[in-house]
Amino acid sequence: MRVLLVRHGHAGTKEGWSGDDRLRPLDARGRRQAADLVEIIVPLGPSRLVSSPYLRCLQTMEPLADKTGARVEHDEALTPDAADRTMALVRRLARSPASDGIVLCTHGEVMGEVLAVLAREDRVRLGRRLPGPKGCAWVLEFDAGRAVGARYVAPRR
Repeated sequence: MRVLLVRHGHAGTKEGWSGDDRLRPLDARGRRQAADLVEIIVPLGPSRLVSSPYLRCLQTMEPLADKTGARVEHDEALTPDAADRTMALVRRLARSPASDGIVLCTHGEVMGEVLAVLAREDRVRLGRRLPGPKGCAWVLEFDAGRAVGARYVAPRR
């Protein structure tokens, strides 16, 4: 069973954005990263697209949705400071064969915590500093709800 965990593309910094952080958009670099993710994810056969409702996450998933024809679902469990809820979501999905190939787009702090929990509880080897830069992805393999493998995919730009 495979779950893909994506960190949203580059969107500047919180400090450089004066508006509501939920509305902070991808910048030009982030849009290129989102486009690059299509080449990485489509060959893996994504089954569903689920995203934090923050604009930068939704924009990261848009090119993938355009390519696959899938609708991007919004889930508050993928928002910043929701790592416990994200972990519960990942565990629930990992136990369901119907979730094979699901793509989850979230934020760096959430991704880092989820990966740290999988490393600690399931003893999956990650082999790099967490969570990885904006626009990266992790391909997580599960067996009977337990993580058995994790492959890091670096952003191309």
